[in-house]
Order: sequence, then C-alpha cells, then structure tokens
Amino acid sequence: VGLLFAAVTVAAAERPGGVTVANAWARATPGGAKNGTVYMSITAEPGAGDRLVAAKSEAARSVELHLSDHEGGVTRMRRLDALEVPAGQTVELRPGGHHLMLLDLKQPLKATDRLKLTLVFENAGELTVEASIRAISSSRPPSPDHHAGPGSGHSSSSPRQ
Repeated sequence: VGLLFAAVTVAAAERPGGVTVANAWARATPGGAKNGTVYMSITAEPGAGDRLVAAKSEAARSVELHLSDHEGGVTRMRRLDALEVPAGQTVELRPGGHHLMLLDLKQPLKATDRLKLTLVFENAGELTVEASIRAISSSRPPSPDHHAGPGSGHSSSSPRQ
C-alpha cells in the first residue's frame, strides 16, 4: 500500500545551479470539483538559487502558484508570480502554505493515479514532475523514505530552450 503513495523524485539538469523536486503529491478531488492542489519539496543545489516562475499540466486549464495566509482567524489564498528557492535550501509546498493550484480540471483527480506537471524555473528551465494522487483526506506528504534518488525517477528534465 505504501508503494501506491510513493512519490517520484525528479532530478534537474546535471549541472551546477540545478533543482531537485521530491515528494510531489496532489489530493484527490470529488466529482464536479473544478480545482485541485499540488504539493512538493523543491531544493536548489548549493551555490546557485533559482525561482519557480510557472507550471502547467494537461490535467487543468492552468496552474498557478499560491500562498495561504492566516490572519485574524481567516485563511486567504493569494496568487504569487514566482517562488524563490535559495541556494542550498529546500522550499516546501504544503497544505496551509505555498502550493500549486490546478484551475479548471478536465476531470477529477483520483487517488492512486499519477499527475504529470511541468515546472518552469528561471535558471534550470523546464522540469517534468509526476505527482502521486492521495486520498482527499490526506494532509501530509508521502514518506521521504519512499522516493527515488536524483536521476532515478520516471520524470525527466530538459534545459531551457
């Protein structure tokens, strides 16, 4: 069962300044839902940071980077133009914080399926990520013990063109 929820780790281009994406996952959506959320960990190699500037998926009309803010007991979401990933650090996209919004889903996201995304970084270029889809009630990422190391995932990266 744990393997069904395993996330695929994606290695960026094998060059200085690359990024690695791990534990990519999305919540399943009920029938009729128009939007979905995606979470992951993004790490920039030491020596050079990067910025996530866009994302896209064939599963939705568009994908936006969002941040959930909590003020005075009220949670609000706001769209971000980019997400900084400082050199040698990891940025977590997680429930209640930064996340990717899949807008106008073409069909519901079903638990145990996979979701293909393309992340666009300012320096590393495009990176293809495959996220596991977990139950609607999920609030935590898959165990880090269940991901592959750099270069061994089913996803790929391509340099900016």
